[in-house]
Amino acid sequence: MSTLLEYKCPCCGGAIEFNTSVQKMKCPYCDTEFDMDTLKSYDEELKAEKAESMEWGDDIGGQWQKGEQEGMFVYICESCGGEVVGDETTAATSCPFCGNPVIMKGQFAGDLRPDYVIPFKLDKKAAKEALSKHFHGKKLLPKVFKDENHIDEIKGVYVPFWLFDAQADADVSYNATRVRHWSDSRYNYRETSHYLVSRAGNIGFERVPVDGSSKMDDALMESIEPFDFKDAVDFQTAYLSGFLADKYDVTAEQSKDRANQRIRTSTEDAFRSTVQGYNTVTTRSSSVRLSDNSVKYALYPVWILTTSWKENNYIFAMNGQTGKMVGNLPLDKGAFARWFIGVFAAVSVVASVIGLLLM
Repeated sequence: MSTLLEYKCPCCGGAIEFNTSVQKMKCPYCDTEFDMDTLKSYDEELKAEKAESMEWGDDIGGQWQKGEQEGMFVYICESCGGEVVGDETTAATSCPFCGNPVIMKGQFAGDLRPDYVIPFKLDKKAAKEALSKHFHGKKLLPKVFKDENHIDEIKGVYVPFWLFDAQADADVSYNATRVRHWSDSRYNYRETSHYLVSRAGNIGFERVPVDGSSKMDDALMESIEPFDFKDAVDFQTAYLSGFLADKYDVTAEQSKDRANQRIRTSTEDAFRSTVQGYNTVTTRSSSVRLSDNSVKYALYPVWILTTSWKENNYIFAMNGQTGKMVGNLPLDKGAFARWFIGVFAAVSVVASVIGLLLM
């Protein structure tokens, strides 16, 4: 059986063919020309591309030792389904996720034992102070919210994270251009040169975190990163005393896609930073292959603060190790309108001045 071979233009994707007048391959759509040696090199580069493989092993987490789960209790929120773990000293009167009351269901029974835990370094007082600082300087925040707002609930929660280690071998190719301008007495000229730029190499990743709780917003948890793993210790149940520990309900298997996305993005960003000296650069293809990969299970410290205002609940999260605070805030619509009008007026004045100067 014969096979039809079609060459695609790397600039516009159109089918290119040999042009007898210029003795080169030429795209009839964008008029880009390729000499045969360049096209041969391009073809060999495409054939050398490697298939992607971002697979992970099944060796995840450890097992609980006999008697280690005694004294641990599970608290269930009947409103959002949140499931947190504490001990008999935990004052679990409300859900740290939605603020509604929770009830104790019974003895804790978990599938996997955490490998590591980063103990809380900052206390409840520090969390309250951080929230006040978070309000400071927000000009579009309603003044009454800052003046009258009070914290409805504050909880120290150990949030489950899956930590992904891997070596990433990658090949990334780019379509790039350089543009040259010149002119003579009759015409202005522009020459666009097209390049196929390739990068290959490997990057090591350690402890790429993925939130293992569906109740915790991934964007919120990633916003309070990074956690400094130098403070991590081997897990002991004693660290849970006086705190809550969110029980993972997103498995490591379900978290792999997010880990792969973070690894891919970081790899492509690192490779892209080495492609310089071009006017435009677009990613043409990317292949990432993982090896020496493993997954660990850890608990990271997070303070969850909830406030209410005008029948709306606002949830804030603070990194219990570093103090980084994040959370959404209400908008003063009147202040926003005044700000917008001021900016619009300033832009109009600048535009008028530019117009007068060009007259």
